[in-house]
Amino acid sequence: MSSVPIVATRRRLGEILVDLELVTDAQIEEALANGRATGRRLGEVLLEEGIVAPVALLRALAEQFGLEYLELDGAAIDLELVQRIPASIARHHRAVPVAVDGDDIVLAMANPVDVVAKDDIRNILSAPVRTVLADPEQIDRVIERAASADSKVRELLLAAVDEADRVPVVETAAVDREADAPIVRFVDLLLNKAIQDRASDVHIEPFEDGLRVRFRIDGVLHDALEPPQSLQAGLLARIKVMTGLDIAERRLPQDGRASIVIGGERVDIRVATTPTVHGESAVLRLLRNDGVLASIDRVGLLDGQLSDLRTALDQSWGIVLVTGPTGSGKTTTLYAAIQQLNAPTRSIVTVEDPVEYRLDGLKQVQVNIKAGLTFSRVLRSFLRLDPDVMLVGEIRDTETARIAVESSLTGHLVLSSVHTNGVASAPVRLVEMGVEPYLVAASVRAVTAQRLVRRVCDGCGVEERLDPARVAAIGFSPDLVNDDGSVVVRRGPGCDRCSRTGFRGRIAIHEVMPWSDEISDLVIGRRPVFEIQRAAVDAGLVTMREAGLRRVVAGVTTPEEVLAVVG
Repeated sequence: MSSVPIVATRRRLGEILVDLELVTDAQIEEALANGRATGRRLGEVLLEEGIVAPVALLRALAEQFGLEYLELDGAAIDLELVQRIPASIARHHRAVPVAVDGDDIVLAMANPVDVVAKDDIRNILSAPVRTVLADPEQIDRVIERAASADSKVRELLLAAVDEADRVPVVETAAVDREADAPIVRFVDLLLNKAIQDRASDVHIEPFEDGLRVRFRIDGVLHDALEPPQSLQAGLLARIKVMTGLDIAERRLPQDGRASIVIGGERVDIRVATTPTVHGESAVLRLLRNDGVLASIDRVGLLDGQLSDLRTALDQSWGIVLVTGPTGSGKTTTLYAAIQQLNAPTRSIVTVEDPVEYRLDGLKQVQVNIKAGLTFSRVLRSFLRLDPDVMLVGEIRDTETARIAVESSLTGHLVLSSVHTNGVASAPVRLVEMGVEPYLVAASVRAVTAQRLVRRVCDGCGVEERLDPARVAAIGFSPDLVNDDGSVVVRRGPGCDRCSRTGFRGRIAIHEVMPWSDEISDLVIGRRPVFEIQRAAVDAGLVTMREAGLRRVVAGVTTPEEVLAVVG
């Protein structure tokens, strides 16, 4: 990438400052005279004499060089990207890479005409760079932050190891008594890193010779850290204290919750511990409670699927089911549907475990099994609250299933989720739970099933043409194939933005089965799942595989990702 051209026609700094009405012509002339007498530059004189503020001068310099001025203080800086440049080189050139912008890396520089600095950093990064001007002192602060990030982890880790060696295991509960205890700060730092890396889960796993910490990012586990085994007791004790678990109980599985603030963002944590042959293992699910919910037209539904689901939601009674495995985004879809229905003219009640999003206008209840507040018990009480819409977080047992179905037949619109593999399995699952087939057939309005697939990274995704043989092997439908039998897809070779995975973020793929008389007859006749599926496909059902391949052609994901998720 070529450097910023230095040409004779570039405007003078003094002219720019005068045009911006920051100084007068007389002040410029006087500053130039002082500069000639002392060998200083115009900008130095203006700053030292307090005529121009530092930020104003930097913005004027950016305009002079035709560059953007970037305020680094308070900006979202990719510290992992900064760490790719040795701190000594960054300090020497006073230049740091701070973000990825398409194919370019944004390079913040104190001296934008230093082509040697730009070339050095571009060669280290092996990528094109786009220069922006930044305050030299802010650049120094970014360099120090990046340089101290890894050392801080090492420092806290060593301190925590030292503490674990000194403090007996039976006293590990004391880690919560001192806010500055190394193990406390180490856990805080670990959770901060998990949030920064967009992790949905943190796995802490003991083995014979040590611990392993892994983050689940976009549905895939990645190694994050390998603390020494001496930290095992203290680490688990701290997590138990945070989430209200019994730190003395190591023989039985436990579940706990906590709500904390990380980097100014509220995060709900659900933890599950279980004993293993090498000690306790813990999994922490991180639920980012940022208040931002997708609308029904932004959860990944294709146009026809969206129309079918909206038709079901427009009904005044009946049941709409969302199916899929754990972590497939069912709650997001249910809340998107609730948002569409939420209006002053409706009474909406929900029962969930836990309440993951809090919305105005809803009466939301969280299940408490220990207190006897079960799904079925809450549902029975709901019927006395005169609701129009009821959301049941999950149908898990026969009693809940029966009450939900009966409620849908008595003038209520019920939304719920159930664990099945596809849309055709959902009505069969309700029947297997003990609901009479004729009640299922009469109550269900629509069933949607979904999975999550990873998105190709926007920072490094490139097009690739699949040959006809590969297209045929994957099974693209004819309307998705080019005239020559090929299909153009996108793949990500990997970059800093996606941590070299080629993917960043996920999107749901769906299949939506609107109810019909034929499907009702099959359910009443207790026909097997494959017959219901075949009837739905004959009626025009777009399967999850087909929906996924359409996303492939649109450049959103890859064929391998779709096949891995839905087969």
